[in-house]
Amino acid sequence: MSEMLERIIDQGVGRAPADVVLKGGRFFDLVTGELVASDIAICGDRIVGTYGDYQGREEIDITGRIVVPGFIDTHLHIESSLVTPHEFDRCVLPLGITTAICDPHEIANVLGTEGIQFFLDSAVETIMDIRVQLSSCVPATHLETAGADLPIERLVPFRHHPKVIGLAEFMNFPGVVHKDPVCLAKLDAFQGGHIDGHAPLLSGRDLNGYLATGIRTDHECTSAEEALEKIRKGMHILVREGSVSKDLNALMPIITERLSPYLALCTDDRNPLDIAEQGHLDHMIRTAIAAGVEPLAIYRAASISAARAFGLMDRGLVAPGWRADLVVIDSLENCKAEIVFSAGRRVTDALFATRKPVEPVGLDSVKAGEVKAADFAVPYAEGQTSVIGVLPGKIITEHRRFHLPAEGNQTGVDLGRDIIKVAVIERHGVNGNHANGFVQGFGLKKGAIASTVGHDSHNICVVGVNEEDMALAANRLGEIKGGFVVVEDGRVTGEIALPIAGLMSLERYERVRDILHHLRHAAFALGATLEEPFLQLAFLPLPVIPHLKISDRGLVDVDKFALIG
Repeated sequence: MSEMLERIIDQGVGRAPADVVLKGGRFFDLVTGELVASDIAICGDRIVGTYGDYQGREEIDITGRIVVPGFIDTHLHIESSLVTPHEFDRCVLPLGITTAICDPHEIANVLGTEGIQFFLDSAVETIMDIRVQLSSCVPATHLETAGADLPIERLVPFRHHPKVIGLAEFMNFPGVVHKDPVCLAKLDAFQGGHIDGHAPLLSGRDLNGYLATGIRTDHECTSAEEALEKIRKGMHILVREGSVSKDLNALMPIITERLSPYLALCTDDRNPLDIAEQGHLDHMIRTAIAAGVEPLAIYRAASISAARAFGLMDRGLVAPGWRADLVVIDSLENCKAEIVFSAGRRVTDALFATRKPVEPVGLDSVKAGEVKAADFAVPYAEGQTSVIGVLPGKIITEHRRFHLPAEGNQTGVDLGRDIIKVAVIERHGVNGNHANGFVQGFGLKKGAIASTVGHDSHNICVVGVNEEDMALAANRLGEIKGGFVVVEDGRVTGEIALPIAGLMSLERYERVRDILHHLRHAAFALGATLEEPFLQLAFLPLPVIPHLKISDRGLVDVDKFALIG
């Protein structure tokens, strides 16, 4: 190491040519907010010179361009991109996302520690720096059936892995407030380390009790008022803009220079089609600046503030001694990445080719039995029926109540009010549970959509207008070993196979993107009105997000944290 330090010093003071020098451009100083005309000298994996002229063994002319620190996605589930970590690396690193802090919560709920190990093995190989949070809630609640159980004893052995940061989003906030022993054991084991939060709409003294355990971050704020209370109580707010949960617009009032040290950016769940059409964190930056947010505030949130929130003290600034995660962009407003450096390495196809592959896991995880149309029947009952109310662009759902029509001795759908059926089928081979209900807001006029991506336990979730199409869609998922299926009038009109734990494709991200484009059109042909019908479907079984959800055990009143009926 001393020899390397000598090289770093010599190149920094200019006694020796730097390995790489970016010449002719400016960099965005996130301390002062200035655009500084300067060379940037790189030695190995770190920056060694700014505010001056440097000579380099390799010199890159970036005249007219701006250099910013690499972007950090502070909370995401790579599984929701529907591709492997290796393909996610290829997909978003060229957009300037040089660090991703992921929670392999989805694959952990299907495969347990095998899924976590798959992500850790992948993170060692990827070019971008993927950091892993250990999934804290597997299963997420007692109200659903998951494929695995991860008590604290199974998490602790991973704690000191070099890619592990800490404990992932602690979703069971009622369990924390009411001192559930399993929750307390996990929190106790990670005292003094990083504990990620997940506390939608939690406020007042219950929020105080939750934060008193050492939880420091939250990505579930959906209003500026909620975010401000949490910031005032010491939380670092992760502003989220995913494919379904879109909170950036609501939280723009808090993205200011004053509050930027307490903010970061995240996507949570974002698919390759949206990444291709809009972008990733770069899309958030462009959108915020176009809406009037100060560039200094949003770029801080995207890098230095994010790094400090998670203890990554080596990155986030363009300054000597800092990790050379750098993005050369056309302008602060457009934020179009033209050149990206990851730990001093220029990102190219050849660089991606140096990675070693990681063997896929969970290729036989869909173990549900065959279902029939009659399994989706709902007996008629007098009075109002609870209906899940979908809110476009949000994973929060409403608890609505309607008088639904009778079809003989069964409860029927009501297309006039956009109310159709929803079902969750246990697919891990544990108990064969099957629960039916109703949902409003998908817009379907015919057919069915089914998925093995169903947060958090990832059972089969299907919505549809008629039982025959629902059964066909659910059974087709078993044949393709998981994924998404669209059925119209007794035939499959679109599908994507996700055989890795029923969550991720074996294909390259470009192929997944193209299939998703066709799949989306197949859903729109049914009348679907949601921008992201598949991911919106995936959140219907999420019983840690208010207000009404459905699991394989039945309808869940999330406010009461209890099954209905």
